[in-house]
Amino acid sequence: MTERQNREARPVRPARKVGAAAKRATSDRGLPDGAQRAAGRNATGPGETRPGDARPSGADQRVATFGRMAKEPVGRLGAGAGAGTGSNAGTGAKAGGIAIADLRARFRAAVGQKQGWVRHWQECYEFALPQRNGASEQPGASGGVSGGEKKFDRVFDATAPDAVEQLAASLMAEITPPSGGWFAFEPGGNVADADRDILTARLARAASILQGHFDRSNFAVEMHQAFLDLVTAGTACLRLEADDFLSPSAFRFGAVPLRELAFEERSDGRMDAVFRKLSLTRDEIARQWPEARLPDRDRDEGQSPRRYAVVEAVLPDPGISGGYQLCVFFEDDGAVSGGSGDADGVLHRDRFEVSPYIAFRWMKAPGEVYGRSPVMKALPDIKTANKVVELVLKNASIAVTGIWQADDDGVLNPEAIRLVPGSIIPKAVGSAGLTPLDAPGRFDVSDLVLSDLRDRIRRCLLADRLGQSDQPGMTATEVLERASENARLLGATYGRLQAELLYPLIRRAIHILVRRGELPDMPLDGDVVQLRHSAPLAQLPKRVQAGQAMDWLSRIATLGPEALGEVDMPHMVRWLADQFGVPDHLLRPVLPPVEPSVEPMVEMAVMEDAP
Repeated sequence: MTERQNREARPVRPARKVGAAAKRATSDRGLPDGAQRAAGRNATGPGETRPGDARPSGADQRVATFGRMAKEPVGRLGAGAGAGTGSNAGTGAKAGGIAIADLRARFRAAVGQKQGWVRHWQECYEFALPQRNGASEQPGASGGVSGGEKKFDRVFDATAPDAVEQLAASLMAEITPPSGGWFAFEPGGNVADADRDILTARLARAASILQGHFDRSNFAVEMHQAFLDLVTAGTACLRLEADDFLSPSAFRFGAVPLRELAFEERSDGRMDAVFRKLSLTRDEIARQWPEARLPDRDRDEGQSPRRYAVVEAVLPDPGISGGYQLCVFFEDDGAVSGGSGDADGVLHRDRFEVSPYIAFRWMKAPGEVYGRSPVMKALPDIKTANKVVELVLKNASIAVTGIWQADDDGVLNPEAIRLVPGSIIPKAVGSAGLTPLDAPGRFDVSDLVLSDLRDRIRRCLLADRLGQSDQPGMTATEVLERASENARLLGATYGRLQAELLYPLIRRAIHILVRRGELPDMPLDGDVVQLRHSAPLAQLPKRVQAGQAMDWLSRIATLGPEALGEVDMPHMVRWLADQFGVPDHLLRPVLPPVEPSVEPMVEMAVMEDAP
């Protein structure tokens, strides 16, 4: 039974899937939909309406969603309130798709635009991150880069690889720390005050459920690899897929190397049109897309499995329904020797409500699609330092073994000379024998040049700012100044990562959990629910403000008790707790103000009126 037949025959509660079909869901249609369970109770499909019913507007849908989240009991939160999410997932997958001729033309144009970057990426990986060369297109046993070969043959100075790993680890700790707590949900601006408290509790539980899935998945491993690509090449891509129900987490992440990808950029700057080129065998195609028509030829003349160039395109849907179209096709126009997939070379068509590919950049020059990295800025110094170290090592070998000269007197044979302890070298009477030749290189000059180059490399890769401090006895003021400097250096990059990485990542993760029925439909529109980034880097401005307030309070204290009496200390303490991210349960509850009793006032009024 195919995936679509299994889904249509599925009862109210989705059955657990096992095997390849459970792990190879390539689109949203392979996921269980909480909206289908709600539709089963109403005896109507998710995209159908009863006669006479009006289609609710977007504002009405948000209000209805808020009503479910704010008033549903805690025990039912996550029981499946995602009606409407993915409601059009089963429509328009075949009809209204982008023509295959246009897809191939767009793919070739995207690959042609990428070719100008490939050589630049290869140099960046070769000198800064040779163990993960995500731009090399040399085919290996698995269709990618062959494994096991030496990667540091041309690297003589390890300053850049060390700084790249430090910067990637610092970004991981400052933006998406593995310990969690880097995002939170808050009620939006259009939520009534009466419903804000109960919605806050529901959103806190939703954030806890989402964080649990992140913690149980391979997010930390793949996110670190993506940050390595970001620092080295300036562009990185993370793929977030839904895992099967037998896995501990609903998420399965993968850092996609740049050699497999080609992007298109929209007019608004979003880089969400993705082409991914894969090299797959006939059996791998059958496991990935069971409904595809397979090529007839499976083996080459050498009896090795033949590999086919397959392109997976995830492009924004130009229709009014939105979402993304998925199309998998052969790169060579379907003219595969020994057979073809479909009449036009298409293997599979489907759609996503939210794209599984999350592409993000370090910085972007106007008119360019791909990003630029700090390694690109430091590449001249990296190559120069690498060459200087290579020459220093050659000079050092000369200084150790020496260069010798001898008179050709017919007695001394240079071929038979071995410079080992205790050896006796014959020479003619009156000849000079072996004499050493002074090396012209100077180690002191090369050390000065190399030290300056290494300092500039570390400064470009922010290793001297984001790395571990060598001053363990820094004061609180010095720590705040260092934090303020980090926020200033990474301000623009963090803003871009918020828009291109963090928000699409959370949106895709919520979409998967909504379809699994573990979370209600949460519109991250700022009106009902807004996403708040609480990563350490996002907290730096608050801590700087808190430090300025503490400095102001210490200056006020020098003016005496009367000046301190003008400060509302309870409100000051609570504001500082909010700035430093202290949990509310560590503070005493705020008691309501005590209203004066009415009876003593009445008795005083009676006594005044008495004669």
